[in-house]
Amino acid sequence: MTVSRPNEPVARRGSTRQAAPPDGAQGVLIAVAVLAVVLGGAALIAWLVSGAVAGLLPTAPPFLILMVFVPVLIVLMLGALRLFPWLQNWYYLVPALVFLLAFTALPIVLTVRYAFTNYSGQNSGAGDTALKTNVTLSGDRRTITFKGTLPGDEGTTLPQFLNCAQPSCAGETVVLYDEQGAVPVSYPVASVSGQSVTLLSAVPASFVVTDATRLNRIRNVGLANFRQIFARASIELIPVFLWTVTFAFLTVVINAVAGLILGILLYNPRLKGRNVYRTLLFLPWAIPAVITVQMWVALFNQQFGVVNKALGLLGLAAVPWLGDPLWAKVSVLVVNLWLGFPYMMTATISALSTISEDLYEAASIDGASRWQQIQAITLPLLRNSFTPILLSGFAFNFNNFGIIYLLTQGGPPVAGRTSAAGATDILLSWGYNTAFGASGGQNYSLASAIALIIFVLTLGISLVNFKVAGVFEEARR
Repeated sequence: MTVSRPNEPVARRGSTRQAAPPDGAQGVLIAVAVLAVVLGGAALIAWLVSGAVAGLLPTAPPFLILMVFVPVLIVLMLGALRLFPWLQNWYYLVPALVFLLAFTALPIVLTVRYAFTNYSGQNSGAGDTALKTNVTLSGDRRTITFKGTLPGDEGTTLPQFLNCAQPSCAGETVVLYDEQGAVPVSYPVASVSGQSVTLLSAVPASFVVTDATRLNRIRNVGLANFRQIFARASIELIPVFLWTVTFAFLTVVINAVAGLILGILLYNPRLKGRNVYRTLLFLPWAIPAVITVQMWVALFNQQFGVVNKALGLLGLAAVPWLGDPLWAKVSVLVVNLWLGFPYMMTATISALSTISEDLYEAASIDGASRWQQIQAITLPLLRNSFTPILLSGFAFNFNNFGIIYLLTQGGPPVAGRTSAAGATDILLSWGYNTAFGASGGQNYSLASAIALIIFVLTLGISLVNFKVAGVFEEARR
C-alpha cells in the first residue's frame, strides 16, 4: 500500500499540462513568447482573412481587419490557456502588449518601411482625384473605357496614364468612382487595350461607375531617399546637425549656470524674502510653454515688439530677432533659457539641501570665505547630482521640437536649402517639416529616412553620454 506524503502535490491522472511556468527569467521569456505568438498569429490570420474578403468584396470597410482580429484573438487565447493553464495570470499583460505593439512597435516598423519607398502626399496609395476621367462600363461589367483624351501630356497612352510598370498593366490597379464619388473602389487590372481596361473581376451591379483614375501606388525605391539626403548633406544635413548639437549644448550650459547661481543665492537662509523670489522665479516653469513662447513671439516682433521699442528708446536700431538667421538662433536660446532655468534652479536647491551644514561651519571656522566654500564644498558635491541632470537635459533639447516649432517654425529660410530646413531647424523639426510641409506638400518617405538618421545619431550621442556618466562601469559591477 502506497501512502502519499502530506505536502506532495497530487497531479491529475493523464494530465501532462504544466501547472506553473518555469521559475526565473526563463519563465518570463516563455510567457512573453507564448503571448507574442498568440498576438502575432491573430494579427496574421486577421490580415489574411481581411485581404481575401477585400479581394472578393472591394467595398469591404477598412476596419474589417479589427473585426476579424478580436474574435480570432479570443479563440487563440482560450486555446493557449488549455495548453498552458499557468498562462491565465499573464493575460493581464495582453492589453499592455497590444498597445505597445500598436503605438510603439508598429510606428517603428512603418517608419523603417517607408524610408525605402516613395510614400508622399502624391504617392499615397490612393486614387489621383485630380485626374478623374469619365468612363463607360461594358455589359459584362469587366471592361472600363475612358472617354476622350486622357489627362496629361499630348499623346499620353493608357499605360502611361496608369503609371504601369509594364505595357500590359497586368497586376496594376484602377480606381473607380460612382455618381457621388464619395467612396472610391480599387480594382486589379487584367490587361489594357487602347483606352479600355479589362478588370480581373466584374463590378457589382449595385455599383454605378461614372469615373475612374489611376492609383498613386507606393513603390519601393531602395536607398534613393538616403542618397537624396546625403547628396545635399553639406547644405542641409550637416548644418542642421551641427546647430542641433550646438543648441542642445548651449542650452544645457546656459541654463545650468543660471540655475546654479540662482539656486545658491536663494538657498542662503540669511536672504530675506527668499520664498517670494523662489515663487516668482518658478513661474516661467509653471506657465505652459505654448503660452510663454507665443508671448515671446510678440515681444520679439521687429516692428511692434516691446524689446525693440525699448532699444529704440535707448537710441539703438531695431534687431531682426526672428528674421535674421543669427538673431533667430539667439532668440531660441534666450527663450529656452527663460523656460529652462527654473528647473535647474529647483534641482540646485534640492541638491544643496543634501549637503550637511557642518561642512560649511567647519570651513568658516577655518577662515574660508563664502566663495571658497562654494569652490571647495558646494560645486564638488553638486557634481554627482548634476551629471545625470545635464546629460538628460542635453538628450531632451537634442529633440526639443516644441520651442523651435512655436517660436520660429524652423525659420528664417536659408539660401540654397529647401523650405523644410530653415536656419533654426533642428533634426526633428527638419523631419517634421519634410513630412508635413515640404514645399507645400508631404514627403513621408524622406521624413522617415531622416528619422532613421536621427535615430543613429541619437544612439551614438546616448552611448557617449552613458560612457561619460559611467553607466557601463556601474552595470559591470
